[in-house]
Amino acid sequence: MQTKPENDTDLRLKVNRETARLPWTELLKHFAAGNVVWVANSLDLVDVAVRISHDDKANISQWMNAGLVAKVSDQQAQSWLEADAELWAVVVSPFILVQQEKPTAQRVH
Repeated sequence: MQTKPENDTDLRLKVNRETARLPWTELLKHFAAGNVVWVANSLDLVDVAVRISHDDKANISQWMNAGLVAKVSDQQAQSWLEADAELWAVVVSPFILVQQEKPTAQRVH
């Protein structure tokens, strides 16, 4: 069954609405179950979620091979815990995709 482009737009809107900032401590039980996936800041979290929900193996494999998408490592988990980090998160069952907040350019007045 082919997905129509308007369905993709609806899915992007749905995923975007379901994206939230969460403290890492709230995601620890999911990390322990092996269900938390890190997404590099160079990628768009919503786009990655949409690609995963479409089971787009080509792009996902490319990102994983490039080290841009990966299961959260013990080192990442520990550093986020120590920093009391908040992460952007979105659920694409059974996974929770997380991304660190992107640095914003500061303007000096």
